[in-house]
Amino acid sequence: MDDPEQARAYAGADFSEPHQAFVERFTQCFPRHRPRRALDIGCSAADITIRFARAYPGCDLTGVDGAPAMLALAREVTARAELDNRIHLRELRLPDVSLARRAFDTVISNSLLHHLADPQVLWHAVADCAEPGAAVFIMDLRRPDTPEQANRLVLEYSGNEPDILRRDFFNSLLAAYRPGEISGQLARANLSGLLVEAVGDRHVVVHGHFRP
Repeated sequence: MDDPEQARAYAGADFSEPHQAFVERFTQCFPRHRPRRALDIGCSAADITIRFARAYPGCDLTGVDGAPAMLALAREVTARAELDNRIHLRELRLPDVSLARRAFDTVISNSLLHHLADPQVLWHAVADCAEPGAAVFIMDLRRPDTPEQANRLVLEYSGNEPDILRRDFFNSLLAAYRPGEISGQLARANLSGLLVEAVGDRHVVVHGHFRP
């Protein structure tokens, strides 16, 4: 989301329910894990990053994103939340060799996978950056069976949002992957130990401990 108008529309939308559900589901998947160094790949406007930091006050987070306009908003809200001492934001596009290898005990990402021309870019970043045993939690949209189903989801969940967001949501749904496709991606990346789970009517979650 390099366009400032698009970034502002996204940042101004109410994603509180799915974003809080992201953090709560992470806690359910890893009830005994206490993150200390977390990487948020595709942190966008940092809403999930902030929620994660509040849920785990002992954790330092690195948030990376390729969109300058989105990161500018992320820096503003992180400073307002008084979390810029624990949340470190970086502009980069995957793949990027400057990301520290084996440096994070937690790797999270929300709604990035369907934006990537090559999904292996995300899975290789996970494998490169996670330390052995790290908690990995990736959430993304799940592609509906038909464009008509995608339209119904847009109306149900974004019917009151600006046109630009409804259009982006529709296109994102059609670009998203199904659980079986993601399982194939993980197998090619030697990450088949991670679990793939359909959640609700529009999401898929990949979670587990990284085993190199």
